[in-house]
Amino acid sequence: MLLSLKIKNIALIDEAVIDFTAGLNILSGETGSGKSVVIDALNFVLGAKADKTMISFGQPFCSACAEFDVRNNAAVKDILEDLSIEYEDVLVVNRRFFADGRGDIKINGNPVSAGMLKKLTAVLVDVHGQSEHFYLLKESNQLSLIDKACVEKLEKLKLLVKEEYDRYKSALDALENLGGDEHSRAVKLDILKYQIEEIENAAIAEGEEDELLVRRKKLLNAEKIAAALSIAGDALGGDGGAMDALQNALHLLRSVESYAEEYAALCERLYSVKCETEDIYETLSSDNGEEFSQYELDEIETRLELLKKLRMKYGKNVEEINRFLEESKAEYEKILHFDELSEEFKKQLETSKLALYGYYKEMSGLRRETAKAFSESVVKELSELGMARATFDIGFDDLPDIEKIAFTKNGADNVEFLFSANAGEPMKPMAKIISGGEISRFMLAMKTAVKTHEISTFVFDEIDAGISGAIAAVVAKKFAKIARNVQVLAITHLPQISAMADNSLLIFKKEESGKTHTFIKRLSEEEKVAEITRLVGGNEKSAAATEHAKEMIADANAYKKSL
Repeated sequence: MLLSLKIKNIALIDEAVIDFTAGLNILSGETGSGKSVVIDALNFVLGAKADKTMISFGQPFCSACAEFDVRNNAAVKDILEDLSIEYEDVLVVNRRFFADGRGDIKINGNPVSAGMLKKLTAVLVDVHGQSEHFYLLKESNQLSLIDKACVEKLEKLKLLVKEEYDRYKSALDALENLGGDEHSRAVKLDILKYQIEEIENAAIAEGEEDELLVRRKKLLNAEKIAAALSIAGDALGGDGGAMDALQNALHLLRSVESYAEEYAALCERLYSVKCETEDIYETLSSDNGEEFSQYELDEIETRLELLKKLRMKYGKNVEEINRFLEESKAEYEKILHFDELSEEFKKQLETSKLALYGYYKEMSGLRRETAKAFSESVVKELSELGMARATFDIGFDDLPDIEKIAFTKNGADNVEFLFSANAGEPMKPMAKIISGGEISRFMLAMKTAVKTHEISTFVFDEIDAGISGAIAAVVAKKFAKIARNVQVLAITHLPQISAMADNSLLIFKKEESGKTHTFIKRLSEEEKVAEITRLVGGNEKSAAATEHAKEMIADANAYKKSL
């Protein structure tokens, strides 16, 4: 559900915050007040193409921020997981567009592309504006709608299809990954054999490279090490060296240690230093440094070069190289036993194909049965909405032969909504012929006919195009029915629809400091009466007109309570 929409620097709106509620949200206002700007701002934050002409004059950028309540929305959760975005109960979408053509989009603070945004918002909001954008006019969504209408009957069957399709896909992938034709397999075997032998012959040990690098460093600095050890030894144990000095110092301190406890303590400390120094000297004397060996250095260089080459080819460390080795061995065995494995996978494919085809036939039967009842229900609703001559049907393609079928998790049905608005005219694909005024009423009929909804917010623009007063009352009731299950946002000029609102929003223009601005205001009950009086065409100061508006609201409230 859409909780709020914040708009900044779009057309004549400097800054506005619109709070929406569950149920029916009605936006009204005089012609030219800026109602379309609100829809443009909503489309913008949902991912529509940005245009710098939408930026308010003199401003460097425009922005919109939408907040959605997405609790228990599995579709949103799945998409956010695909986008590596943490799921939260409130989803926040921010979008900015600058006059120089730059822009940025964030979902819950995470930068995303316009394509990612549209993928997400497609399951949140359906804006009815241009027919090619209608969610339910896309053939893939039409099939989904039919499935929604018979979800209980299809649920177990779809689970069986998914399980069998997973087996089918697993066998198909395994068959494709066996190694290709005979020549390709032979080439692959040679490559794998070489790689396996190269790694095994190298016999790499964990930590070997680090040890070689240490040894190499010692050999390269052998002369320097030997000289340093020799000089250090002389400094400690030579004539007049540190050991002689320590012995003399210790002798002097012992001559006075009986005079005070602190001198005795100093003797102990100095004696410890003398012992440690003697131990260091013994170690230095027994270590003659590194004896340089060109042969050993060459061997180390050769080994290090081999390890470097293996790391470049097979993995950045011993663990990765060994993993590559095990995977190569497994693939080698798989290709070596191609004939047996190929036969096994082919048998699984045929078994899965037969099972899936049987399920597809059953699914198609359920869908056709549902489609018939659904189309009849929609035609009935259309008649009540003033389209008594309209006809509607759902066309199904024949199920292909098993050899020609494209196996999927969703069966093999292709459907198309067929429609005619007038008597005597043949039905044609609805997406190609339905008008803007007809599509809004058709969508109302469909939403009323189907009680389950995949999208939680529907936006209707131009819903009252060509509707008379009598039909307007019916449309208003349809809105009320739909709004019991989903959130509805609608722009209207009709008082009957406005009276049915759970949340009334007025869009108006006002001049300030010589400049015209668009404002959005949530109406109180008293202000709602005044707005409906205006929509009726009466004078808001007229007691009769005001009383009529109050009666319309009372009748609308009574109807909603009866649902």
